[in-house]
Amino acid sequence: MANPPHGGILKDLIARDAPRRAQLAAEAETLPAILLNDRQLCDIELILSGGFSPLEGFMNEKDYNGVVENNRLADGNLFSIPINLDLNKPEIDALNIGPGSRVTLRDSRDDRNLAILTVDDIYKPDKHREAKEVFGDDDEAHPAVKYLHHTAGEYYIGGKLDAIDRLMHYDYVGLRYTPAELRLHFDKLGWSRVVAFQTRNPMHRAHRELTVRAARARQANVLIHPVVGMTKPGDIDHFTRVRVYQALLPRYPNGMAVLGLLPLAMRMGGPREAIWHAIIRKNHGATHFIVGRDHAGPGKNSKGEDFYGPYDAQYAVEKYREELGIEVVPFQQMTYLPDSDEYRPKDEVPKDIRTLDISGTELRRRLRTGGDIPEWFSYPEVVRVLRESHPPRNKQGFTVFLTGYTNSGKDSIARALNVTLNQQGGGRSVSLLLGETVRSEISSELGFSREDRDKNIARIGFVAAELTKAGAAVIAAPIAPYRASRLAVRDLVERTGRSFFLVHVATPLAYCEKTDRRGIYAKARRGEIVGFTGVDDPYEAPEPEKEADLVVDLEKVNVRTAVHQIVLLLEAGGLLDQL
Repeated sequence: MANPPHGGILKDLIARDAPRRAQLAAEAETLPAILLNDRQLCDIELILSGGFSPLEGFMNEKDYNGVVENNRLADGNLFSIPINLDLNKPEIDALNIGPGSRVTLRDSRDDRNLAILTVDDIYKPDKHREAKEVFGDDDEAHPAVKYLHHTAGEYYIGGKLDAIDRLMHYDYVGLRYTPAELRLHFDKLGWSRVVAFQTRNPMHRAHRELTVRAARARQANVLIHPVVGMTKPGDIDHFTRVRVYQALLPRYPNGMAVLGLLPLAMRMGGPREAIWHAIIRKNHGATHFIVGRDHAGPGKNSKGEDFYGPYDAQYAVEKYREELGIEVVPFQQMTYLPDSDEYRPKDEVPKDIRTLDISGTELRRRLRTGGDIPEWFSYPEVVRVLRESHPPRNKQGFTVFLTGYTNSGKDSIARALNVTLNQQGGGRSVSLLLGETVRSEISSELGFSREDRDKNIARIGFVAAELTKAGAAVIAAPIAPYRASRLAVRDLVERTGRSFFLVHVATPLAYCEKTDRRGIYAKARRGEIVGFTGVDDPYEAPEPEKEADLVVDLEKVNVRTAVHQIVLLLEAGGLLDQL
């Protein structure tokens, strides 16, 4: 028999409301609707399925205050992370809702109605208090604190849900178990003791050894339960990770392990998050839970110090062990013993025994450079998946973004760089996005107001990010006069995990105007062209080093030299084979 859910009853709202779902679906069409963002979609999926039992909706103010202040809902049940439906005042005013109102909650991706919320209350939280109490600090170096202050709405709406429909997924559908489905699966297999392993990273031989040891010591089986919702910015995408877990699964002996995906939006909340994770795993039927070193830790704060101690999460879960009803399994750091070809916990290895380890940083370096990843560290089938998704730097896409005045020479440099990179070959496609070409092809309806200029640069950024992500070398050369829009493009490209280089073609305005054979500047000076950068519209020059990765001036150097400087910059980043 699987572990009973948290609070005693699994709050599977989809199953509970099945006979009423048609009636609710009709009602939902008559109500005002809230389109849910990515985090809210993750949260509602686990509310509806019972993964967040005993929750039956988004927290009202009493539940929220209890959780923030002392890890407890208003009814006394243990719960450590606030689960909020956040909105801004204009959105709430447009909905015209208040206590007692019913409102439809809709999937913003496909307009599917998911549930009806009966509003308990609408309240404005003290976000600084929430950050300090829940995450231990109000430092925006913490991703959840940054989200709280810059993305989450200013008001929270609390209330219970009536379920209408499940979220629709198109990836790994056979691995997406609800808590009830996973419990039934364990029952079919005859499993009564299950060790859950939380992960948001690829797994290697050490992880396999760790989980096998944990299971054998407790005469249990293993639930590999990775997060496939929102994780830490910069993490490896879940598609790659799931392929890694699938490749690893046959390496477990005698069907010891099952893989199930968890659509959770992590907060990286350390001790509080570990308690939350234990509750979620208990709801999914686990009897044991591996709590890692610095479990769900976000890394360093703005002072360069760890947000949480290495064992704070383990202490937090252990404190509530009896109430949680799930046994904590401390994460053992495993190390490889080459002389005996085995893994052992580090604290069990005598000092005179030779050991080998590869850090996460070193693994990323080897993937980036194409370096050897030995079989003692990871299985060949796992490495194959990682190499497919993470080619070495000299095979990855990148963006070179040139900015400068009209006639600064940025277009000439861009064309010459395009020829140089195509000449090199190597299988990487090269895309050239010149300002005038983009204007005529995808931004022909835009003018030259600040708003329209920003839209144009945003479109270039979107195209550049998509091409870069797909492995292309992108050369973009708009004027891009405004700092904010350039920074937005950098952020968009770098969020794909690829490289972005801003090249400021800092040819002086006077020289650009003097060498203008087309007479464009003269027309602008006569007022025939309005809103011309450098004449009657400003150019916010990039700051060297802070914003610009390279500064070139075609009054001082020629195009060939400027291109060579860019090539050297790319080579220094490992992005090019030697020319």
